[in-house]
Amino acid sequence: MLGFKKSPWIIHYDASSCNGCDIETLACLTPLYDAERLGVINTGNPKHADIFLVTGAVNEQSRQVIQNIYHQLPEPKVVVAVGACAASGGIFQDCYNIAGGVDTVIPVDVYVPGCAARPEAIIDGILKAVEVLEDKHRRITAMANSIDQTIIVRATPEDVAEILALQKIAYQSEAEIYGDDSVPALQQSLAELKEDFQRMVFLKAVVNGKIIGAVRGYSEGETAHILRLIVHPYFQGRGIGSRLVREIEAVWPPSVRRFEAFTGHRSKRNLTLYGRLGYRPFKEVPYNSAVTWVYMEKLRHEN
Repeated sequence: MLGFKKSPWIIHYDASSCNGCDIETLACLTPLYDAERLGVINTGNPKHADIFLVTGAVNEQSRQVIQNIYHQLPEPKVVVAVGACAASGGIFQDCYNIAGGVDTVIPVDVYVPGCAARPEAIIDGILKAVEVLEDKHRRITAMANSIDQTIIVRATPEDVAEILALQKIAYQSEAEIYGDDSVPALQQSLAELKEDFQRMVFLKAVVNGKIIGAVRGYSEGETAHILRLIVHPYFQGRGIGSRLVREIEAVWPPSVRRFEAFTGHRSKRNLTLYGRLGYRPFKEVPYNSAVTWVYMEKLRHEN
């Protein structure tokens, strides 16, 4: 954690600023304010950054870019909205192409007020972000140390929003594998997930009150379909996914004799996990030019 505290790396993105806050952000790096004396490094690679600093209101062109950058930042991460426009849309909030502040598309941890925000305020915001980063790191470490206390239970309607957020995080690795973010899991809306909740069984993996994994499924005749097994990237490789699959298999009555699941043809982690659990491929169906679904099945007597 000392590295986060002593040298926080930031990535700056201009959503649709008038450039006022951008100029003040750049001023933080000049010799007068010299944020680098605090160890702050401005990087152009989101995978190297700890803090996502956004200026300007969100419009229809920047919405997807903001989400893409956010999902590429490693956990833990902090989002700082700089200026009135990033906080709420500012004077542009009533424009036809403005969605609002940054928190309309990604979670925001720190708000820096101003129009334009002063360099001193921006530096204070970065230091506050470091405190938030430390707190998130402590909580993730506590969860990692308590991984053996993970419980798997039925999800409730109140969990839907958290499960969707986790789904978008977990499936980013799939989008990177295929170079395609059109997979249904990344495009699903909250309303669509609520509809799924009405007709499917949802299980969640919880540690210290935080959902770190989930799976859903439904049955048709003698077949149970297992869908969207997700585990937070920080907790992958710890057996959570296998436990979720086994638990949802046990949900179905003895009349269900067959289980079916599918994943992308290049998703080696998923193919390996299902293979270890006794699933065998039985067909492949092209989804688009980049992705082919591999369907796998398992008979109940193999449990």
